[in-house]
Amino acid sequence: MIGLRWAAVRFGGALLTLFGVAVVVFLVLRVIPGDAITASMGIESGTLTEVQRASLEHYYGLDKPLVVQFFSWLGQVLTGNLGVSLISGQSAASLIGAALPITVELAVLAAVIGTAAGVLLGMFAASAPGRWRDGTAQTVALLGLAVPEFVLGAVVVAALASYFGYFPDTGTFVPLTSSVTGNLSQMIYPALVLAVGFAANVMRTTRSAAVEVADADFVRTARGKGVPAGRIRSRHILRNASVPIVTITGIQFGYLLGGTVIIEQIFALPGLGRLLFTSIENRDYPLVQSSVLVVAVGFVVVNLLVDLLYRVIDPRTRAA
Repeated sequence: MIGLRWAAVRFGGALLTLFGVAVVVFLVLRVIPGDAITASMGIESGTLTEVQRASLEHYYGLDKPLVVQFFSWLGQVLTGNLGVSLISGQSAASLIGAALPITVELAVLAAVIGTAAGVLLGMFAASAPGRWRDGTAQTVALLGLAVPEFVLGAVVVAALASYFGYFPDTGTFVPLTSSVTGNLSQMIYPALVLAVGFAANVMRTTRSAAVEVADADFVRTARGKGVPAGRIRSRHILRNASVPIVTITGIQFGYLLGGTVIIEQIFALPGLGRLLFTSIENRDYPLVQSSVLVVAVGFVVVNLLVDLLYRVIDPRTRAA
């Protein structure tokens, strides 16, 4: 009963969040200058007669009240119809379906690298709080947080081009299923850039949680029994500090899904971030709405999985 109630509350909250995102995106796109007619016709829209404009407004549904427009669009989304791109004429679902796997792969790769590096650095710092290990690791993390991703990405591209003759491939993207090496040669550098800030946040959280757990009675008891230091760190400290680490990892991964716009532009990756950037630039309203909604769904799903993982790794959350 408690499990069903927990699932119902979490699922209901996720639906409310997605509904709120849909409302905000829909209204924001209606507030900014321009409309679907301007986006599809450009400067030629200024030559339309009143009759022609009225006909196009009826075609795009712009002559209906905003509430009717919103629920009409939402109803289409719920049936799987994400609309049609005003620029390319292709369905938004097909464009997003082609771009989303690239962004997900980039986010997963960055998260794996960032989590591994962050946990190792955090445990390294927590092993000697207040000493040189701690200071060195925290300085590295601070630098990782201070340097913007677009600056780091530009520096990496410039360095690779100058010293190794490497340039981001603006041609055909190589899927992982076609060539592992070809795919990683395109994905590894942007993933490393994204992993820097990711690792810095994970490191700080890991260090704080590990230092707190290290003062617990059961850790002191294990030390008194002569348990090896390495086992204490892995079996006692890290395991009991895992909840905040999982929290920050899940939050960071959710942000990665929608935060790869600049990096995908710098490294010429045709992912969802780049698609969203170009659709905003071209005022492609159906594609913008659908892309943002897909990112929001991904963020909400990740947070639900994190909540579920809490209950698996920490029995105390199930009891609560």
